[in-house]
Order: sequence, then structure tokens, then C-alpha cells
Amino acid sequence: MTVDFLFRVLARFPLAWLHRLGGLAGWLTWRFSPKYARRLEENLTRALGRKDPAILRAAIREAGRQALELPYVWLRPQDEVLARVVRVEGAELLERARADGASVLLLTPHLGCFELCAQYCSMHGPITVLFRQPRKAALGPLMEAGRARGNVRVAPADVSGVRRLLKALRGGEMVGMLPDQAPGEGEGVWAPFFGKFAWTMTLAARLSEVKGVRVIMLWTERLPRGAGYVLRLSEPAEPIVGSLEERCAAINRAIERLILACPQQYLWGYNRYKRPAGVEPAPAEGGAQ
Repeated sequence: MTVDFLFRVLARFPLAWLHRLGGLAGWLTWRFSPKYARRLEENLTRALGRKDPAILRAAIREAGRQALELPYVWLRPQDEVLARVVRVEGAELLERARADGASVLLLTPHLGCFELCAQYCSMHGPITVLFRQPRKAALGPLMEAGRARGNVRVAPADVSGVRRLLKALRGGEMVGMLPDQAPGEGEGVWAPFFGKFAWTMTLAARLSEVKGVRVIMLWTERLPRGAGYVLRLSEPAEPIVGSLEERCAAINRAIERLILACPQQYLWGYNRYKRPAGVEPAPAEGGAQ
């Protein structure tokens, strides 16, 4: 059975069914992948500052739900998918920016149903999102097709893609990205993330320097029993200013605040603290505040 066929079959299932199956898949992955389970628990415990069995159990289930909802989000008609957003909080931030003709940098962590964020924003005008090929090559065409719909344009994670992002912002359009994605050598700096240095992408910080750009944080909460989603937009709690390193650290702090609002829906199993080949080791952990 090909990945494409499996996704098209799963896309026919009701969202509530996919979330039930996803909860089970989350537990199976936890049970049969010790390395993944250890990383998930360690990252969650570090962020919370304590062990919390209830949040851990919820995080295991939500990771599976995030994976199983992808066929629904990518392959169902866009208007049908967006109809599952039952409430939007902070919509006036985006509406005001668009009315003012300002460019907007939308930063979305791996929290909740992050695939919905760009699709929603595309209702307010053209948005360009960074597209990095997944490790599983078979998912690439599905992911690209699922994202590049309506007003959403995808830009490859290379020099040409960065030029497209800059062009979009300088043209008063929107750009969206996952700023907590682990970058490669030459694409990041060491910056604190929940008290530990993480190799952090510099692209989001560089784009925040574009003249007149407005930075908006957003994420989409997954509601219980397939009831839909709540999309939340907010301004960073502190200005994204200063040197490149200071901007990266400020973006990480903004991401932390979003995650702690709903820690059970963050992808703690993601290897956020990996050191890419060729990158010098992180500074002593005691320097991460």
C-alpha cells in the first residue's frame, strides 16, 4: 500500500475518527519506539520543570492525532477544512495589518494543528510559506500539494526560497514559517529554549528586520472529540529587536509562551536539541537562561 493511497483513504474518514485512531497511534509509537519515548518525556519535563504524568499521557495521544489529521487537512477541499475552525482569537491583528498594507511575518511553532495556520491566513491575501522536504520522500508531494492551495505559495528551503520570502515581505504580503524547526549548518545560532541551548534558525530573525514588517504569533488548538479547532493570533510579548542572536532568543521566548499555554499539544518528540553535522557544540548549559 503506497503512502498516497493510504492518505487518500484516511482523508475520507470523519475528523473525530481520525483523532481516535491518532490517539491509539500515539500510544503505539510511544510503546514501540523507546528513543522517541525518552526524548518526548525528557523535553516535556524540561519545559515544565517537573514530571506531570497527566500532561505526558495527553502529549502522547496528541502527537498521534496530529499525524492522523494530516490526510484530512491536506486532501479535503480547503473550504471544508477551514470550516472546522470554530473560533478565531486575535483576528483583528491580521485584519489591521492587511488594512494598513503592512507586510506580516507569521510565526507558528509545532503546536496543535499548525498546518491550518497558513490556510486560514490565506483568506486575507497571498502568503508564502517555507517548504522543507520531509525525511520520508513519499510525503513530499502530498505535503506540497496540501499546503500550496488558494493564496498559499510554497518556497523551497534554499537561497531561491529565501529570496521569495524577502520579495513577498517587501511587497507587503505575508510570510509564514515554523521558527522552531531545527536548521542545518550555517543556518542557525545557539539560543536558549526552555533552559537548554538549541540550534535555532536565524531566518525568522532576519526576516523580522525587514522594514515595516509586523510579527504575529499564531497556533491552532485541537478540540476534543473532533469538534474542530480554535485559531489564536497574538503579538509577541516583547519586541523582536536587537542583534541577530537577541532576536533569535526573543523568538524562542515567544514560542515558549505559546507552548506553555497548551503543552500537551506540542511535538515534544521532535529532536529540537540535535546538533547538526559540522556545528560546534553548544555553550555550557548554565549560560542558558
